[in-house]
Parts: sequence; structure tokens; C-alpha cells
Amino acid sequence: MRAMILRQPGFGLSMSDVPMPKPNPEQVLIRISACGVCRTDLHIVDGELTNPKLPLILGHQIVGIVEQLGEKVSQFKIGDRVGVPWLGHTCNCCRYCRTHQENLCDYAQFTGYQIDGGYAEYTVADESLSVTKSC
Repeated sequence: MRAMILRQPGFGLSMSDVPMPKPNPEQVLIRISACGVCRTDLHIVDGELTNPKLPLILGHQIVGIVEQLGEKVSQFKIGDRVGVPWLGHTCNCCRYCRTHQENLCDYAQFTGYQIDGGYAEYTVADESLSVTKSC
């Protein structure tokens, strides 16, 4: 698939062919319809947010269509239109996660920063946290 890749902060993005991601048992594969450009993306490109996963596919304001389900996914079906936000994964074990305050998780990972995001043709996302069904 094609994706816009950040290889090094301060040097912009480059179009690359990369392998299509494969969903784990608790993820969905999403064909991306649109992905917004957020100021956070620009902070990452400019090196103002340190230590991103590199190489990185930026973008966390994703809308797309579910193309494939992980074997444990039950909330969605193929063809559902979904959205994916900045908060991409949490530990589900810490005091914040256990009290439904996942946004405070000390072990959180973020879409388009530590997890590849939406400047691509496809992405994967956790069913339980990072995907919401749209109308």
C-alpha cells in the first residue's frame, strides 16, 4: 500500500510503498477514506514532540471502512464506517484504565505517534478503545 512516511523529524514526509498492516485478534483493518491534518502532526514532523516511532505513518483523525476483523472482534462488521482518534492503545490494567479514565493511562500509545496512523491507504486499530462507529 502507499503511505506518507516520516523517517526523520525536520525532513518532511515521503511517499512510500509499505506492507499492508494485518490486524491482531483484537483489531480491525480499516480502508482509510480521509485523515485530517492536526497541529499535533506538524509538531511531530518538526521534532517538537520527541521520540516518535520511526519510520512513522502520521495521522490520527481517521475515518474509514472496516475491511477485515481480528478473530476476537465482536463490536463491528465488515463495511462499517468508523473513526480512529489520537488515543490508540492503553494497558487496561493501571488504576486509570480500571476506573474508565484511559486518557490518563501511563502506558498509553498514540495513533500517528507510537502507532502508525492514517496517512496511508489502510491502518489497523484496537476495537475496544480506538474505533468508534459513525453514522
